[in-house]
Amino acid sequence: MISLSRDPVLLILILYCFTFSVYTPSKSAVMEVANASIAIVDEDNSEVARTIQESMLPPLFLKAQSIPFSEINRAMDTGKYTFVVNIPPRFQADLEKNATPELSIITDATAMSQAGRGPSYIGSIINNAVQPYWSGRANPANAPLVKIETRALFNPNLKQGWFVAINQVINNITLLAMFLTGAAVLREREHGNIEHLLVMPLRPYELMFAKIWANGLIVLVTAIASLYLVVRLAIGAPVQGSMLLFAFGMAIYLFSVTALGVMLATIVRSMPQFGLLAFPIFIVMSLCSGGQTALESMPVWLQNGMQAMPSTHFVSFAQAVLFRGATLEMVWPDMLKMLAIGIVFSIFTLYRFRKMLAAVQ
Repeated sequence: MISLSRDPVLLILILYCFTFSVYTPSKSAVMEVANASIAIVDEDNSEVARTIQESMLPPLFLKAQSIPFSEINRAMDTGKYTFVVNIPPRFQADLEKNATPELSIITDATAMSQAGRGPSYIGSIINNAVQPYWSGRANPANAPLVKIETRALFNPNLKQGWFVAINQVINNITLLAMFLTGAAVLREREHGNIEHLLVMPLRPYELMFAKIWANGLIVLVTAIASLYLVVRLAIGAPVQGSMLLFAFGMAIYLFSVTALGVMLATIVRSMPQFGLLAFPIFIVMSLCSGGQTALESMPVWLQNGMQAMPSTHFVSFAQAVLFRGATLEMVWPDMLKMLAIGIVFSIFTLYRFRKMLAAVQ
């Protein structure tokens, strides 16, 4: 821990991973519709048209502006509006006659993230706005057989940034745990400190577990601080579950993933080699553990293979606790699996660590 405190590069990496690396993606890598500019072309001049315009509300849309039909092309070409809704003449009259009128939604497709989802949002808003004016609403033939009502319990507005921020913390825990322990072993080999340690009355498992618990403790403390200071305060995303339970589960996970970092460090002889070996493993763990893509969407053989990685069970555990407020009774199987994988990793890592020390001697 003292050696880490004297390494500015690793200190900057830790600070970056749990601050800027969490905050920036949550604010910028969001694909949902937010503060989209919209205009209404009212050729009907009716009450239902005004209702539609007043229904376009923040935070999805900016205040809807009224423009004439002749201004549509110029407004879209200059990028002034992302969406333009054209309400045709006699729209309300046709609604009252149950004539199923149509209106147009013109979209600026260059705004890809908003253009993809915006029309469906606008369509839903318009359908709700015109219901009181539609004469066919009382007709049993037009009523749906099943009406689905969706309620989001822990993220009512479905803010993607909240999900991104917490997932960034989860990914960075894996990244730092692997690289800090690997760097601790390799720096001692490169600087010749291993030879000094070998003349001391220390057993190999004491040397290995000193690196595991020390670096694991650093990641544990900084990750909890990031959840409080960055995710909760700076981003405003609530953390639903028990932080004590999450810290306990993270400690078990760090036991296994730091052992993996030490094991990788015993295979290579320098930091560049370690980076070339560890980064592909981290990327596979990040992409295939269920944090970026649902595990159920992957091939069955890949789902089964990823069960041997502790990150798969940690993602399941962390999402259950942080997103859904799960209790110990709900997540203990994932914690037990992480512990079992950690024990296997530690036994093999200790074997590799002994071989490395023997080669140094």
